[in-house]
Amino acid sequence: MKTILIAGGTGFLGSHLSKRLLNDENKIICVDNNYTGRIENIESILSNPNFEFVEHDIIEPLDILSNIDQIYNLACPASPKHYQGKASIYTTKTSVIGSLNLLELAKINNARILQASTSEIYGEPLVHPQIESYKGNVNPIGIRACYDEGKRCAESLFFDYYREHSLEIKIVRIFNTYGPFMNVDDGRVVSNFIIQGLKGEDITIHGDGSKTRSFCYVDDLIEVMIRMMNSEKSFTGPVNIGNPNEFTIHELAEKIITKVNTNSKIAYKDLPLDDPSQRCPDISLANNKLNWKPVVELNEGLDKTIEYFKNLIENEGFIL
Repeated sequence: MKTILIAGGTGFLGSHLSKRLLNDENKIICVDNNYTGRIENIESILSNPNFEFVEHDIIEPLDILSNIDQIYNLACPASPKHYQGKASIYTTKTSVIGSLNLLELAKINNARILQASTSEIYGEPLVHPQIESYKGNVNPIGIRACYDEGKRCAESLFFDYYREHSLEIKIVRIFNTYGPFMNVDDGRVVSNFIIQGLKGEDITIHGDGSKTRSFCYVDDLIEVMIRMMNSEKSFTGPVNIGNPNEFTIHELAEKIITKVNTNSKIAYKDLPLDDPSQRCPDISLANNKLNWKPVVELNEGLDKTIEYFKNLIENEGFIL
């Protein structure tokens, strides 16, 4: 049995990872300050004797005395709604100071540590699909820079600890992911469109709908993260993880309108600043080194996600 610390463990991805690793008979230490995470996401496992929840902000050093084998760093606001504006400095602190604190904890415990990085480190890409060797095209002073550059700096810190302290590191670059336990007010495109559809409101598209994204269902993403964590020591990454099937935002909106069976119409709004026009991963490295490719197609994943939001409303009395 491994002792595994998950920073950001009550969030969308962190709660799925916590449950999966607990089910695989590990001891889980879930660390989160619930800034964007929800204690309800882990309610079903709170009483498990091999699960411990620690309410803590990783901007502050972690005083955890367990013999930790692995650390997953998923702690960071991950949607523009949560990391822009008044939370921008906090987001940079979480990415940089938080990573430093977790790296120090990994060093003390001689633990392997995985950084959940992001496709946003590529910025407005001049290479398509994006490959890991592409260094990106990021605006370092834009409204998204707190997240983009924060994650880029975190990757740099991970490799410095790898080179200077021989720390075992793993880095994954996550592309758009969706599924149950997304926040209703998450602000990301899949949850936005589903909630708008369920409310019968206009589906709001920024721009003309021609921007593209690739959408990976959460179960596929959790599987490859675990494979990456347990891969051969010499394979540090970074490695792209996501679904390479590319859709326009307009196509996504039409799919959700049909599946929700709503009378919602599509409304177009101005583009936000520095919003990438294309986002699609080249996952050749993940396929070759981790023997992984996603298996859940968008239609199936959307059905499961819509069902989750419907149940949240009907069974838990959630008010839209």
